[in-house]
Amino acid sequence: MSETRTGNLFERIDQMEVRLCRLMNNSSQRAYIRLFFRVISRLGDGVFWYSLLLSLPYINGKHGYYQALHILLTALSVLAAYKYLKKTLVRERPFISFENIHQAAPALDRYSFPSGHTMHALSFAIMFSYYIPQVASLVWGFACLVAMSRVILGLHYPTDVAAGALLGASIALFSLFIFPIF
Repeated sequence: MSETRTGNLFERIDQMEVRLCRLMNNSSQRAYIRLFFRVISRLGDGVFWYSLLLSLPYINGKHGYYQALHILLTALSVLAAYKYLKKTLVRERPFISFENIHQAAPALDRYSFPSGHTMHALSFAIMFSYYIPQVASLVWGFACLVAMSRVILGLHYPTDVAAGALLGASIALFSLFIFPIF
């Protein structure tokens, strides 16, 4: 799809979801909500996930090293897909396109689609749930908060988050299908 056609499609979708963006983003005007979701988003940058990754050998013994490697390789696949899609699809962030959506946290890059935080969060949630089932509730709850934070902070549209979730989950499930480690 050409960049112009993609841009026109995103403009139409942006208009359909700007109300939901605005509604969610308005909650960031409260300092305690903004702070909470900034912390969640920052932890979602990798701090939470990589801390959990380092615990795998302690939890699962020698298998934990292979599992950690598998998760890292999957995360690199997610990163490659994310970078390619961001560069190719060039959707402006909501706070750039709409003046009444406030940027409540710094963006890591210019474009919005898909949400890389959400791609990684869903991918990690699936991988950790598979290898450490005891933490499934924790990682899924955290992944949901990361996804919400991206819209609340004015950094993404809901469709960025939905696409990121679908892509991250697909890559993780494919990775587990072709390379399962117990």
